[in-house]
Amino acid sequence: MNYLDALNYGNKLLGSSDIKNSKLDTELLLGKSLNSTREEILINLNKIIEKNKFEKFKKLILRRKNKEPIAYILKQKEFWRYNFKVNKGVLIPRPETEIIVEEVLNLTSLNSSKQILDVGTGTGCILLSIIKERPKCHGIALDISKKAISFAKINAKMHHLENKIKFINIDIDKFSYNKYDFIVSNPPYISESYINRLDSDIKFYEPITALKAGSDGLSEIKKLIKKSKKLLKKNGKLIFEISYNQLHEVNKMLYKNNFFVSKISKDFQSYPRVITSSKL
Repeated sequence: MNYLDALNYGNKLLGSSDIKNSKLDTELLLGKSLNSTREEILINLNKIIEKNKFEKFKKLILRRKNKEPIAYILKQKEFWRYNFKVNKGVLIPRPETEIIVEEVLNLTSLNSSKQILDVGTGTGCILLSIIKERPKCHGIALDISKKAISFAKINAKMHHLENKIKFINIDIDKFSYNKYDFIVSNPPYISESYINRLDSDIKFYEPITALKAGSDGLSEIKKLIKKSKKLLKKNGKLIFEISYNQLHEVNKMLYKNNFFVSKISKDFQSYPRVITSSKL
């Protein structure tokens, strides 16, 4: 059996289970099995695959067929311009969350020296990406999950930023330290009733605590806004992600807590996704 046969085998199996991007996933999983790049595989399609490596590939394909996210199988995910380690128990970074990074970069210069608080850091991808681009900034990253904090620390070390960020296993409710120029967050914002409507690879594999936020999906956002009012410097920016249908309610909460909404950024499907606001 050669590489092409293996790709056809994997693609057929994943395609029969309605896996999106089955061709790309197959190439990535074969690459992992061979410890090779997609490009190397695609220019060597006639090369024979060793039996033990094909067996490894079959196991990975079966995991993906069972809807396990490709990022968990590969143990990494690209975000912004960087790779981050991920594993079960840590939310997988999403492309739309990159908007938060973009907004902070738009509001700062290369030599800016800002204090940034990241609430619900997960893999650390938001804060680490910002500090990679703004090396004079420093930050604190919070998460209620010990596993998330441990992965965020691994990612900070991998990107040589462990001296720029302090990681704390704590809920924002119990945190009261310092004043910040920016507070960034991708908080849980899915209502309890909507959880069962999520795709299988999300609801059966990703951490529910990083997704679910009470009966209306707003409990964590309320907490974030209320606490940010105390933790931000005057004119400090609160930049965070929301669900596609929460804009009206979140706007009211921000107004009530003396925040001015300066920008609403839409995602790739043209839904309102990231709010940039200032503490008055």
